[in-house]
Amino acid sequence: MLLPIETGTDNPILRKKSTPVEKITKKTLKLVKDMHETMIEANGVGIAAPQVGVNERIFLMTLDNKKVLPMINPEILEVSEKTEWGEEGCLSLPNQWGSVERSRAVMVRFKDLKGQTLTMKFEGFEAREIQHELDHLNGILFTDYLEDHQIAFEVREGEMV
Repeated sequence: MLLPIETGTDNPILRKKSTPVEKITKKTLKLVKDMHETMIEANGVGIAAPQVGVNERIFLMTLDNKKVLPMINPEILEVSEKTEWGEEGCLSLPNQWGSVERSRAVMVRFKDLKGQTLTMKFEGFEAREIQHELDHLNGILFTDYLEDHQIAFEVREGEMV
């Protein structure tokens, strides 16, 4: 089922820190399935539960191999000292983009849909996705990182305004 996507930089749902998932239930699995459908329909590469109105520590990300990986209660254990700038957008901030500096690699611990705890290292775009989606679980939007010289711009019908 497609879920409505929460939008806006002042949206209280997007600004609230999400609570940990205590137990993976049928409701959790249905939420993940619905988030996946919503992300695909919206042409996104990742989506966090707060973006669909649920303040729980769950997000989905698209891996380089195009598979979607759900993460429950994700926690970054390590970040690389090496960083890189990259353009980011967000399903909750339609048509806005900005350049954000993120760690080039991250080590993350999370639970999969079966409740198993996994620890994995991600680099490049995948590391950026994790940091972006984990920010959502902490009430942070990518625009919070923009400085005066990094202006988020809007795109309308393929043109910058």
